[in-house]
Amino acid sequence: MRLAFWKKKDPNKKKKPVWREWVDALVFAVVAATIIRTLFIEAYTIPTGSMEGSLLVNDYLFVSKMAYGPRIPMTPVAVPLVHNTMPLVGGKSYTDAVQWKYRRWPGFGKVQRYDVVVFNFPNGDTVVAEAPDQDYYQLCRMYGRDMIAGANTIITRPVDKKENYIKRCIGIPGDKIEIRNGIVFVNGQQGQIFPHAKITHVVRTDGRFIPEEFFEENDIEQAPMVDKNTYLYQLENEDAEKLRKVPGVLSVAPYTQRPGYIPQAAGEWTFPQDTTNFKWNVDNFGPIAIPAKGTSVTLTPQNIALYRRIIANYEGNKLEERNGQFIINGTPATSYTFKMDYYWMMGDNRHNSLDSRYWGFVPMDHVVGKASFVWLSHRESLFKLRWGRLFHSVSSLSK
Repeated sequence: MRLAFWKKKDPNKKKKPVWREWVDALVFAVVAATIIRTLFIEAYTIPTGSMEGSLLVNDYLFVSKMAYGPRIPMTPVAVPLVHNTMPLVGGKSYTDAVQWKYRRWPGFGKVQRYDVVVFNFPNGDTVVAEAPDQDYYQLCRMYGRDMIAGANTIITRPVDKKENYIKRCIGIPGDKIEIRNGIVFVNGQQGQIFPHAKITHVVRTDGRFIPEEFFEENDIEQAPMVDKNTYLYQLENEDAEKLRKVPGVLSVAPYTQRPGYIPQAAGEWTFPQDTTNFKWNVDNFGPIAIPAKGTSVTLTPQNIALYRRIIANYEGNKLEERNGQFIINGTPATSYTFKMDYYWMMGDNRHNSLDSRYWGFVPMDHVVGKASFVWLSHRESLFKLRWGRLFHSVSSLSK
């Protein structure tokens, strides 16, 4: 007895119309692209200069979802291949009527210190529709919650539909982070310094002008004089060394806020925005311990500002504070045990980066993936390619 492994075409079977074949092909392509985008790899673009000069504006890169394990969508009912806003017409691209719990499939490893990570913006749960790129909580501190709510449309977003950010992981669960005069210390040891990381420098000259060719060759933006023969430049670490050798340059020194200095504008306060108990700024910050899953912390009126969002927002508890006492889910509490791992993320462009120094810890359920490699990079025009960056790994561009 023979088995038939194929069938003859039925001559009487009606052939699909061309439009139906195109629809089938389109549906297959969308489903395949959605699976690849969700579970394996996704393309991103660098929109701002917060990671300069390791990653530049208009770097197009791929982000590996497998590096830390693909996150199962928590908001499953959404328009495919669209993040949170419908292109062209605007409006939400999803409905939060259906919400799944956070789950992550196994990956190749865990988030490592100094990885460049894409994650959902922790403070992005509430957004001003008219200013979606602004931190809602920072706007409230600057102008008052009533004014922001009264003059704007306020929207809320689930975790996986918050805006995507990209920063470098400076601290992993259990680390102790401190910033001293702009230098990061991890567990008491000076952290790794990346040659392309940027910081503001005070440059003093003897009156001679620095040649324009120097700025062009090193891709440095020229700055106006702020005082007699004194300039403020955003310089990469390696460019600062080059500038010291230019004739007429007397000194090149990092510009940092002094220890204990608190900016007058509330919008410039650092995490946890409690200037009574934490007199920190972007250049002198901490020490602060990064929470790890399963570890506990004693809660006091002096430190609750560090953990308030973790307890109430990220880990979904009802937190009440009464006369210096804490009630979690209806039960008095003097300590709290963390349910998730947390990370500390900072931009390489230290004086031009909205990062953990302003909004604190990044929960593990916000982590999207690891920045893998740059496949396209250009300047202002798409025709001005940065050939030296194409198909380079993110780790190699950091060196």
